[in-house]
Amino acid sequence: MDFSLLGPISVTTGSGELALGPAKRSSVLALLLLQPNTTVPLEQLIDSLWEEEPPEHARTVVQGHVSRLRATLASGGAEAYGIELATHGSAYLLRLPEELIDAHRFAELVALARPEAAPADAVPLLREALGLWRGPALTGTVTSPPFAAAAHALEEQRLAATEALARAHGALGEHEQAAAILYTAAVNNPLREGMVAELMRALFRTGRQSDAMEWFHRTRRLLDEELGVGPGARLKGAYEEILRAEEAGAGRGGADSGTGQDGGATGPTHGTGRAAQGARQGAGASDAHPTTAADPRVPAQGGRGPTGGAPGRTAGPPAVPRLLPRPPARFLGREQQLAALTTVVQSAVPGESPLAVVTGPAGVGKTACAVQWSHAYAGAFPDGQLFADLRGFNEGAAAEPVEILRDFLLALGTPPERVPTSAQSASALFRSLVAERRLLVVLDNAQSSAQVRPLLPGGAHCATVVTSRSRLDGLVATDVARPVPVQALGAAEGTALLGAMLGAERVADDPDAAQELVALCDGLPLALRAAAAQLTARPRWRLARLAAALRDERRRLALLSAEDTGVAAALRMSVARLSADDARLLSALAANADGHLNASVAAALAGADPEVIQEGLDRLTEMHLVDEEATDVYTISTLTQLFARDEGPAGGPEGKPGGGSGTG
Repeated sequence: MDFSLLGPISVTTGSGELALGPAKRSSVLALLLLQPNTTVPLEQLIDSLWEEEPPEHARTVVQGHVSRLRATLASGGAEAYGIELATHGSAYLLRLPEELIDAHRFAELVALARPEAAPADAVPLLREALGLWRGPALTGTVTSPPFAAAAHALEEQRLAATEALARAHGALGEHEQAAAILYTAAVNNPLREGMVAELMRALFRTGRQSDAMEWFHRTRRLLDEELGVGPGARLKGAYEEILRAEEAGAGRGGADSGTGQDGGATGPTHGTGRAAQGARQGAGASDAHPTTAADPRVPAQGGRGPTGGAPGRTAGPPAVPRLLPRPPARFLGREQQLAALTTVVQSAVPGESPLAVVTGPAGVGKTACAVQWSHAYAGAFPDGQLFADLRGFNEGAAAEPVEILRDFLLALGTPPERVPTSAQSASALFRSLVAERRLLVVLDNAQSSAQVRPLLPGGAHCATVVTSRSRLDGLVATDVARPVPVQALGAAEGTALLGAMLGAERVADDPDAAQELVALCDGLPLALRAAAAQLTARPRWRLARLAAALRDERRRLALLSAEDTGVAAALRMSVARLSADDARLLSALAANADGHLNASVAAALAGADPEVIQEGLDRLTEMHLVDEEATDVYTISTLTQLFARDEGPAGGPEGKPGGGSGTG
C-alpha cells in the first residue's frame, strides 16, 4: 500500500487505487499523512478544513470522514501493512510505516544524495526522488492556508532537490545536463534568484555566454517590475563571475570561448568538476549531508495545521532502510529465475550468508528480475533492504566500494563523521552493523568480483543478490555464490510482453508480426520495450510496419532505442570493458554469416592462433557477448553482430580504442 502526497492525494494497493471520496476526506488523510504516527487533534483538522468559520456540525463531519477513511483503508488490506487509523480521545492517529509515504521516501533519497562529495551516486538518487512527483503537491485538498503552506514547503524541497541534481551534474562536468534541468525549473520559478544564478553558470560553462547574460537581464527586469527590487547578492555574484571570466579570456586572446580542453569551464568553475571536488576534499571540506528544506511532516511550533515544520532533520537513527527501486513496470514471467533466487536463500548452509548472482547479456532484464524478487520477499528482511548501482557497465568509471559503503552506513544510521574513509575500515564497520540483522543487499550492475566482495554482509541472517553481465566466477569460487542465469525471452513470453506494453488487442490483431518482432529483437526485453515505445508513439502503425522497418539491418539498432536507453547503448558499455584484442575478436566474429561457429572458424576469421582465440572466446562467453551452446559450439546474437559490425573494435580501458594490448 502506497500513500501519495507528491501530486494528487491517493492510496494505491496491488489491485489499484482506492476511492477516497470528496476533497475534505482526502484533506483529512493528507493532514494525517503529513504528521504520521502523531496524534492530530480534532480542532486542528477543523481549522485546516474550513478556511472561514466552520459550521456548527464540523465535528460530526470530520468524524464521519475519519470513519469512512478507516473503512476504505481496511478494504485495501491496511492491517497487513501495519496500518491503523486510531482514535485517541478527541484526536486521531494514523499509525503506519513511514516509508509507505512518497514524501518520506523523497526526503530519505534526497538526504542520502551528496551532490558535491559523491555526485555520480547523487544523480540516480535525486532522479529517483524527483521521479516520485506526479504533479503539484497535495492536489485535491481544500484551498485553506494550512494546506497551501504545506504544499509550498514540499515544493521548496522539490526545487532544492532539483538544484542539488544540477550541482551533481555540474560536479561531474556534465554542464549541458545541469543547464537543461535548471532551465525548466527556472522558467517555472523566474524570481528564484539562486536557481537563475546557477543556470547562468551552467550556461556559461557550455559556452552559451549570451544566453547566460540574457537570463540575468530578464530576471533583473522581472524583479523590478514585480517586486520593485534589484538583483540580490547571488544573482549579481554570478553575473560578475561571468564578466570577470570573459575579461580573463579576452586577455588570453579569447581563444577558448569559456570552455577548457576537457570540456569544463575556464570561467567560474568553483566547486565543479572532479578536480575541484578533489581540491575541496583535500582541503578538508565537510562530507556531511547538506541541510535539507523544511520537513512538512513536522508541525511548525506555535501554529496548527500542516505549516511545513522546522528546518533540518531530527537527530537519531533513521527508519529501517528501504532503498529498493520501484518495482519494474509490466514485469512478466521469469518464474524459473524467481524460484531459483528463493531457493538460494532458503537452502543456504546454516551460518552462511546466501549469495546469488543474476547473470545474462545486456538488456535481458537482470535488474528487473532481481528487483521484482526483492520486493516480493522484502517481508523476509524486516531490518531493511539496501540497493546500489555499482555502475560496472555504465559510462565512466565503476563505483568504488567505499562510495557504496558510505551510503549503506549512512542509511543504517551511522553519523557522517563516524563513517570511515578507507574501504577496508568501512567494510568492517558495515559487517559489524548488520551481523545480527535480517537484511537484504542488492548490488546491481557489478563489474567484477573484487568490486563486490567489500560490500558483502557477513551476518547469517543477511542475503545478497548481485546482478552482472559477467558471470563473476570469482564469487562462485571464493564465496560460494549461486548463479541464476537469465536468458532471452521465447516467442510466447516476448509476445506477452508486447501485449502488456501495447495492449492485448493490438498484438492480437497482428500475431505473426508480433512473433517476428520478438525474433528481430533477439527476445531481449530491453529491445522489445524500445520497440513498444516506437509503436506507442505511433498509434496508427500496425506491428507489421515496424517489423518491416526492423528488417533493414542498417536501421535496426537505431530503431531499438528510446532516448537514453537502447540495445546499442547497452552493448557499447559491455564492449567498452573488453581489452582491445577481445574487442577485435568480437568484431571478427560478427563477420560470420549465421552467427554459429567453433574455435577453428573463429581463429580463421580473426587470423590468430587457435589457442589464443580459445581464451578470447572464453572471456567473451563470460561477458555474455558470445554464448557457448555446447562444447566448441558458439553463437553470437544478431543484435550483437550488428553492433560489432557498426562500431568496430573499440575496446580497451574505459572504452577507448586501442586501450589494451593483451588478451585481458
